[in-house]
Amino acid sequence: MINRILICFGLILSLSLAACSEAEPPPAPYMVEDVPLSQISADLAAGKTTSVEVTNAYIERINTYDDALNSVIMIAPNALEQASASDTRRAAGQALGPLDGIPVLLKDNIDAVGMPTTAGSYAMLENFPARDSEVAKRLKAAGAVILGKANTSQWAGLRTTAAFAGSTVGGGTRNPYDLDRTAAGSSNGSGIASAASLAAATVGTDTTGSIMGPSSIMGLVGMRPSMALISRRGIVPVSLTQDTAGPMTRTVTDFAMMLNAMAGSDPGDPWSKDADANKADYVAGLSTGALQGVRLGVFRNTGSVNEDTLPLFEEALQVLTAQGAELVELPDDVLEDTSQEQRLIMYYDIKEDMAAYLANAPEAVKIRTLADIIEFNETDPRENIHGQEHLDAAMALEGGRQNPEYQKILEYAQRRAGPEGYGKAFEDYGVSALVTVTRGPASLLEPDGTVSGGAALERPKGSRPPSISGNAALAGYPNLSVPMGNVEGLPIGLSFVGPKWSEKDLIAFGYAYEQASQKRTPPKVYKQFSKGQ
Repeated sequence: MINRILICFGLILSLSLAACSEAEPPPAPYMVEDVPLSQISADLAAGKTTSVEVTNAYIERINTYDDALNSVIMIAPNALEQASASDTRRAAGQALGPLDGIPVLLKDNIDAVGMPTTAGSYAMLENFPARDSEVAKRLKAAGAVILGKANTSQWAGLRTTAAFAGSTVGGGTRNPYDLDRTAAGSSNGSGIASAASLAAATVGTDTTGSIMGPSSIMGLVGMRPSMALISRRGIVPVSLTQDTAGPMTRTVTDFAMMLNAMAGSDPGDPWSKDADANKADYVAGLSTGALQGVRLGVFRNTGSVNEDTLPLFEEALQVLTAQGAELVELPDDVLEDTSQEQRLIMYYDIKEDMAAYLANAPEAVKIRTLADIIEFNETDPRENIHGQEHLDAAMALEGGRQNPEYQKILEYAQRRAGPEGYGKAFEDYGVSALVTVTRGPASLLEPDGTVSGGAALERPKGSRPPSISGNAALAGYPNLSVPMGNVEGLPIGLSFVGPKWSEKDLIAFGYAYEQASQKRTPPKVYKQFSKGQ
């Protein structure tokens, strides 16, 4: 099994540097561990470092630490060339903006020219896209260095009902706070890499909570934005009804800087037509006084608010109050368990949306339909060691989005999550956002094949508490998670959920809370397993 496809560089570029005296000591390398993207951006602008130095520093960290984490599938072959080009622009006074020269990792379901988009599957090893996804295109236009690809749960997690950490291509992922713990969600590689400072920022994708889970349990700022604020063109889909991309960073400021570059309309994703009219300058909106006079609804009817997390949640509520927020307790029935409707919606959608993506894949990619994927998994010895119950269930459904049963389920779930769920709470209680615990601390890893309790499992409706992120996904509303502290050394996040297009407000709320609480602590455990230890 290929654990990682790392392209290692022993290359140090000399870019027209004046020859140094042999007596002069070499300059100290630029240190990137837990350095905010915003600080790196400022240092680049001030000439204190170069993009080549910064990019080399992250490559060195990947080669030193990632063997134990399996968060990076591939380093871009031209990463240092991109960095050199950024330095050339900056030297000529032509920097493209605050992200110019900043190394960013993309989840390996996001197309970027020059690297395969595998979605964690051996069936996609030859999937070298002819054009960038809109996400990669916008980041490149902002000058960011696309450093490489982050590991992901195969097919964004919608393959098997059993435990399956990471992917066949990328190997099993490990939480940098405790290598025996899960990294959660299909954006696990992006989360690990951001938490362990293997990139200045990362990009994940979220269908029902795959940005929110990893962000919460690895001390990150993450958000699933309003539906199609960020284009999904060039991203291997699960469900265009719910899919979104989003940044994963170590600070709210860094998140806002990334979202400024990524948000906007794209003709290649018709669902994003209203994004330009509703995006904002998220950095300009940051304010430590953003919570003053704001009414926030407190929601407790979630399995993540329990005896382990409650002390930190109560402490967070005190911080919000101290910052001027007015808290309103919401009733338990504001949201309902929509997991079963969501499961069926994903099953219907993946069959149609995957075929649409694969129709544009290179000729070398031999799969074109969900049926082809299933057949590949059954016949390839690297893949047939894992089940594919979700894919089989999706294959059994007929009619796609034209099926009246699908349309009935979708209408009900979106209504109950949106206008009659979050929307009703915002209106009836006069609150600008809902706050709650994003999720509990990371659980212990289970061996691959173990019967799992995942969100997409079939179960009686109402047999689990409402999902904060799942309902936000169905409603198309933004959901932001900010570090709230640690439970026995394991991070958990505080969620802010607001109406559609309320990203600027939510990010400002999160910033005010972050600055007042300062709850993020970087991971350390993973260092014990680095090369040379």
